[in-house]
Amino acid sequence: METLQTAIAIVGAGRLGPALARLLVEAGEPVVAIASRTPAHAREAAAFAGSGVRPVRVEELPGIAGRILLAVSDSAIAAVAGQLAREGFHRGLALHCCGSIGPEPLAPLAERGVACGVLHPLQTIPSPEAGVEALRGICWSITGEGEAAAWGREIAARLGGRVIEIAAEHRALYHAAAVMACNYFVAVEDAAVAMLEHAGVARQDALAALRPIVGQTYQNVFGSGPEKILTGPITRGEAETVARHLEAVRPLPENIRELFRTAGLYTVSLARRRGLEPAAAARMERLLRDNGSEDA
Repeated sequence: METLQTAIAIVGAGRLGPALARLLVEAGEPVVAIASRTPAHAREAAAFAGSGVRPVRVEELPGIAGRILLAVSDSAIAAVAGQLAREGFHRGLALHCCGSIGPEPLAPLAERGVACGVLHPLQTIPSPEAGVEALRGICWSITGEGEAAAWGREIAARLGGRVIEIAAEHRALYHAAAVMACNYFVAVEDAAVAMLEHAGVARQDALAALRPIVGQTYQNVFGSGPEKILTGPITRGEAETVARHLEAVRPLPENIRELFRTAGLYTVSLARRRGLEPAAAARMERLLRDNGSEDA
């Protein structure tokens, strides 16, 4: 039976909030409201979430829900927490959904007896519609203790996901890893497309050409692990090929050249773990650090 203590409200009508609300409604959770700074956005998000979810103002939430998810930007968490505290939200549960910070911005609520924590989806969410599918069966990171952490684990389980526990002091590193795996991957692929464009390949043709090799590589990485599946001239110790590559990228923009060299240097460290002989690895490192010259 739904009570004030069990009712759930979500603050945030961007991409994550509406998707999370809809999934929780579908899972039978008592989501009663979505709040946003913009009333029109709140109405749109509530309609997307499903029947029984109504658009409200943040100041209304303490009177209608005992469990609140803050799906707002990092910079807005403290302000929303302070507003909820001033409006009388005491002794409930509150989780924010940002990746890079711990529960600290929820301090105004914690001081009033609210159990606070972090529940962050390790997933990219381009839109609420895409998020409904993308959030199923994923990994969620949790920071917090007691009832807050228990509620986070309950949400993850209801959505068919699993959980990793991240200490508050490690949240920035955790989020940096997510950025490396997702955002920086996008940047690397864009650089590869740009390199093919410099070689005379149209952009759409370059994307189509790279898709099979990138897809297979990702399957291999998550099937066997990066170290076991590494291929290419560095892991084979082919210094001449690496030197040709460095010469070929020399006319390209500096950011592409530096990305290529930096990624190459990390690849040498991975190749060492795979068994690349120390002398060959050292030669590769000299080439990459000296931009193709072995005279230094």
